[in-house]
Amino acid sequence: MHSVIGSCEERMKKTIASLKDGYAALRTGRASAALFDKIKVDYYGEKTPLNQTATISAPEARLIVIQPWDKSQIGEIEKAIHSSELSLNPSNDGKVIRIAIPPLTEERRKELVKQAKSQAEQSRVAVRNIRRDGNEELKKFLKEKELTEDEESKNSEELQKLTDSYIKQIETVLEEKESEIMEV
Repeated sequence: MHSVIGSCEERMKKTIASLKDGYAALRTGRASAALFDKIKVDYYGEKTPLNQTATISAPEARLIVIQPWDKSQIGEIEKAIHSSELSLNPSNDGKVIRIAIPPLTEERRKELVKQAKSQAEQSRVAVRNIRRDGNEELKKFLKEKELTEDEESKNSEELQKLTDSYIKQIETVLEEKESEIMEV
């Protein structure tokens, strides 16, 4: 029966990982290579992730440097950044692309915090749905006499503790992201 708890925990871990991935793409006032994770470049006719065509680094808090492995791709990379929803203005010197990360306005910060809270809420709902699925599975085992009522109750309590711990992790991740966004 611990397989029910184990599979629920696996799914909850994936929910936290997914939230962190989502947060990595949220632009804060700080330079981060993760901002470019979702950008795809037309690389010889193939849509290829930017990080598979260039080295992306953040040498300063508000600067990103993108060094294409193939210098002929610099225009394509620049075009992909321009057409992304990041609203960034890349400039290139023929060898590397530099992107200054402008500080966020107060209004934009509040908008980003709202997005972060919304993503956290979706994650909380996902974790609760996983708990519900786990409890339904436990009830099915009880009905099929594979579990006693005591075992079902104990497993259900364990599932609730697991849910509480993952909800708490979501809160921690959200608080960290909020303070990162509000940092001037």
